[in-house]
Amino acid sequence: MDAPPHPRADGREPAGPLSWRQPAVLTAAAISVPVGFAQFGPAAALSDVASTFGTAAVDPDTVEQLALSGGVIGLGYAIIRLSSLGSLAVAGSADRFGRRAVLLTTVTIGLALTATSALAWSYWAFVAIFALGRPFLSASNAVAGVTAAEYTDTKNRSAAIVLIAAGYAVGTGLTLIVRYLGGDALGFRGLFALAAVPLLLLPLAARKLKETSRFQQVERAERAAVLGRVPTAVLPRLLLLMLLTASIALVTGPANTYVFFYGEQLAGLSTGMVTLAGLLGGPIGLVGLLVGRWGADHLGRRLTSALAMGVAAAGGVLLYSGLGGWTVFAGYPLTLAGQAAYGPPAGALDAELFRTENRATVAGWLTVSGVLGASAGLLAFGLLWEVIGFAAAALLLFAPVAVLAWLYLLLPETRDRELDEEEPPTRRRRH
Repeated sequence: MDAPPHPRADGREPAGPLSWRQPAVLTAAAISVPVGFAQFGPAAALSDVASTFGTAAVDPDTVEQLALSGGVIGLGYAIIRLSSLGSLAVAGSADRFGRRAVLLTTVTIGLALTATSALAWSYWAFVAIFALGRPFLSASNAVAGVTAAEYTDTKNRSAAIVLIAAGYAVGTGLTLIVRYLGGDALGFRGLFALAAVPLLLLPLAARKLKETSRFQQVERAERAAVLGRVPTAVLPRLLLLMLLTASIALVTGPANTYVFFYGEQLAGLSTGMVTLAGLLGGPIGLVGLLVGRWGADHLGRRLTSALAMGVAAAGGVLLYSGLGGWTVFAGYPLTLAGQAAYGPPAGALDAELFRTENRATVAGWLTVSGVLGASAGLLAFGLLWEVIGFAAAALLLFAPVAVLAWLYLLLPETRDRELDEEEPPTRRRRH
């Protein structure tokens, strides 16, 4: 079946096919592949973008050889990240118009604008064009996760979220492979132009992607009518989740974006070696996803999220420690493993703590918090590395995240709860 049966009147999941293997979940995961390809493009092609729009300087051993300082690069990529703030309105609209319609629309617009960025005539034009598409790509990722969560029961939910994350990860891996194989002949222009290819396959995806029955059961009058609005009773837990989401993004933003620039320009690694480091992160990330799924279902959503966040922070510190090129091969995969392991428990917890009529809006708010955290990290890291160096910047920004991670234990555990099920009185917390 393409869709699960309607929920029972009490909101609990009925018996029936609620597996993560459903066609709609698999389709949402397939849609995540080009989204990952497009969103990861600026990070993978940072050196190409800087080389295209910069000019060589006298000293070949400094960042200034590209005529783009760390501050300029950090500001441009922070703007791209900050543009995802617009994803709140886009993702939140899925609580009014449905998951399917919004997901298909956002993917179409996001990929089209990504392809258009290949025509940029300057660095800031590239930043502006890509920034226009970024909110739609971010919203696509958020709504795909909501769709997967609503199609599955508690035993299958973390697996479905793993599938969405895996699809996104495959897309990022393809970015690295295509960039390496294409070399200078392809450049960043050819790389981003390829984002238009998946648009040809979207009509096929539209046939398989059905609206979730949970959304269909929400009365029209209950659907979110005010942008970003959530019930006052759940606002404290939303604010805590936003803080935690911003915290891990403070690490993953600089770790995922600057790693290839750092490896090639400062650690002395070749493009092939940096690409290899990125590709090694793929299988390690897959292991992280599986570990995260196991932890979510056995250790609980909260504890697994906290542990994974700590691993990601430690990996970021090691990555930029300046101890040699080997830290790229050790720190970057470790950060990816932590980030991957974080996805299943955090994604399941985010969905299970809120009701269907607000779930996409919450996903939008969490996307915004991730954007703010990543943007702050990109800008701060770019400025700090020029003043105190990569190693000190990483330690100053990333180490506190490992401490903040334990705030997850303040939230209710949802491992054994279905969507929209009331919290047991013994576990309900006052806010």
